[in-house]
Amino acid sequence: MNVTIHSSFLPHTDPDASLAFYRDVLGFEVRLDVGYENLRWITVGPVGQPDTAIVLHPPTANPGITEDEGRLLMELIAKGTYFGVNLATDDLDALFATLESRGAEIVQEPIEQDYGVRDFAVRDPAGNLIRVQENKR
Repeated sequence: MNVTIHSSFLPHTDPDASLAFYRDVLGFEVRLDVGYENLRWITVGPVGQPDTAIVLHPPTANPGITEDEGRLLMELIAKGTYFGVNLATDDLDALFATLESRGAEIVQEPIEQDYGVRDFAVRDPAGNLIRVQENKR
């Protein structure tokens, strides 16, 4: 049996800002951009990896969420403590320099972690933490 990760979901608080970040800063391609009423779902993914995607979604679109839950969820997202994603690259320093030059919010510069990976961290416009680690050679 072969199981792969097809897509992950990250909330957005401003679809246009998120689209600009993932497309123009990270260099991902836009796969879908779907709206319904005043809500919008945007699917992005790395160029050359059509089977891997991130779906940027309106965080309170679930009709089962109460008003209090929605408010709490938005507070957690704003703090950057609710969602995140880990990416990997062969050239960590080059990607860091690119993201920094494109205005990404830097959380942590490249560092060798005690747990055996070299990585850095940025935040997207919603506050989601994005960690990028260097592929082992």
